[in-house]
Amino acid sequence: MTAPSSRVAVVTGAARGLGAATALRLAADGMAVAVIDLEESAAKGTADAITEAGGRAIAVGADVADAAAVDAAVERIVAELGPPTVLINNAGITRDNLLFKMSETDWDSVMNVHLRGSFLMTKACQGHMVAAQWGRIVNLSSTSALGNRGQVNYSAAKAGLQGFTKTLAIELGRFGITANCVAPGFIASEMTRATAERLGQDWEEWQAARAKEIPVQRVGVPEDIANMVAFFVGESAGYVSGQVIYVAGGPKV
Repeated sequence: MTAPSSRVAVVTGAARGLGAATALRLAADGMAVAVIDLEESAAKGTADAITEAGGRAIAVGADVADAAAVDAAVERIVAELGPPTVLINNAGITRDNLLFKMSETDWDSVMNVHLRGSFLMTKACQGHMVAAQWGRIVNLSSTSALGNRGQVNYSAAKAGLQGFTKTLAIELGRFGITANCVAPGFIASEMTRATAERLGQDWEEWQAARAKEIPVQRVGVPEDIANMVAFFVGESAGYVSGQVIYVAGGPKV
């Protein structure tokens, strides 16, 4: 079995927010990290933060919905860091609107990044995990998978990732690979700040209002998600697979 210090993790959508926090956490836990985002220049800040702290990381630019780009990215990761055995499918976008206003492009764009992107990245990495007879896959879903007004595309994609995760767990378990899903609730991030701005809401007031609706009486931070991911990819979670954990400050189902 490969030692944690020599494992290579891939985190998509890791230029900022949840992805960046997760990449930094996995690096702190001793893994080499490939930081993937649409533009390599955007991913460089996270990768540099890891290397400056004494870790190993590279920034990789790739559209996760583009099969050729994904294959090229994984080939580069293998060449520069080693075969990846940890994959965090975090890349995502929102194109919110009510159903009758939503364009086909807004539907397709969200599906392509969340579902097609996770499929392509997992397909490209799983062979390396099978060869190692050890692997960890964590997909980022959302409480929106349970339904959320104005997010029919995002909700469908995040619910789809839960079924994707459970099927991966069934198919890949015999090779020492686990697959699990983290479903965040409200997390203070650039994405949620942008949503507040789009709705014309003051960011601090909006956070305070949301916190009152959460049992633990605070909003989440990216590190809350990184901590859950770190558990799923660790040695102690080897008998945990096919699970969806809502990290939302209270029960969601």
